[in-house]
Amino acid sequence: MAVALAITIMTSACAVDNSRKTSPAPLAQQPTVVGAVPNVPMRKDVAPTSPDRLILSSNIDENDKGEFANFGQWKDVSAFIDQLVAKDGFTRAELEAVFSKTRYVESAVRLMRPAPPGKTKNWQAYRARFIEPVRINAGVQFWNTYADALKRAEAEYGVPAEIIVGIIGVETVYGRNTGNFRVMDAITTLAFDYPDTPTRDARMTFFRGELENALLYARESRIDPFSLKGSYAGAIGLPQFMPSSIRQYAVDFDGTGQIDLRNSAVDAIGSVAHYLQVHGWKRNLPIVFSATVASDTSTEDRWNAYIGQGLEAKFSLDELVAAGVIPSPALANAGASGLRFGLVDLQNGNAPTEHWLGTDNFFAITKYNRSFFYAMSVVDLGRAVRAARGY
Repeated sequence: MAVALAITIMTSACAVDNSRKTSPAPLAQQPTVVGAVPNVPMRKDVAPTSPDRLILSSNIDENDKGEFANFGQWKDVSAFIDQLVAKDGFTRAELEAVFSKTRYVESAVRLMRPAPPGKTKNWQAYRARFIEPVRINAGVQFWNTYADALKRAEAEYGVPAEIIVGIIGVETVYGRNTGNFRVMDAITTLAFDYPDTPTRDARMTFFRGELENALLYARESRIDPFSLKGSYAGAIGLPQFMPSSIRQYAVDFDGTGQIDLRNSAVDAIGSVAHYLQVHGWKRNLPIVFSATVASDTSTEDRWNAYIGQGLEAKFSLDELVAAGVIPSPALANAGASGLRFGLVDLQNGNAPTEHWLGTDNFFAITKYNRSFFYAMSVVDLGRAVRAARGY
């Protein structure tokens, strides 16, 4: 993703620039072998899988959003159970008990369908949804409340407080909108009945990996897997981590002995910073600089070749300038001429496209969610909250 990318439809990273969207966020890269259970490597500081059994409560959640589907009788689910029994030490009986309680969530399938073609992308309209008074004021309150944890995360991982604040604000409005879907229901539905799209097989493989990780996380944490609530894509907590990202990148930043991204803002702060550090964030490196592009036709052919060249900063400033890219004076003033950049285009509907030069740190944010719109919203919201605090 991270999510990067547990999300509610109107306030989260799910609402991304669809030209670069592959998932709601933060979603790690997965193999595309159809039907396989991806092998997500564990962090070295995480204990091996416990032989303990899953905890299943007898309570019935009257507010769940799904329908009974008898997943246990689905052929692919049965094969999946066999894989987890052999690979992870689950018993068939406990997994059958899980899937007998799992519901089918039609709305998750509907929300995963691609947007209708032909809708013009508009960066300023997208930005206005996130850089607005409610979110800025909530960000000020969040920053003031957790200033010590943010300062400690910045010192330990090199990620500025404003970027951590920006991500948590864009994702869930600082925990106000973390999603109310049962994660087991949403992920199981998408793992075995993803909508008919060109990437259906790859996405089902991805969600089967997330389903495995959700079960492992529940067992390791000794919690009922049905207690996990999140987005329609299965992302969890204040930072909207997918289960595999929780197991790989989340940290116990509040020192309680357990990672809890749903209830501990401090754990969320440390986990976001750790995620970005692992995905290429560099301490004290600038993030992004505004730029313009030459307007003559012959030059346009040259600079346009640098658009859409992957989510990384790989071009020298000299290369970009020679192609007709004109950096802002702020770049020269920042002493950043020796850095590598990527050319970022933010389309504005019928208005002129904005262009920016992103460094490695800008593209580290896109590892949380692959959208340029998302990454710039994180940067702009963090800046707006910082300015509103008056620091």
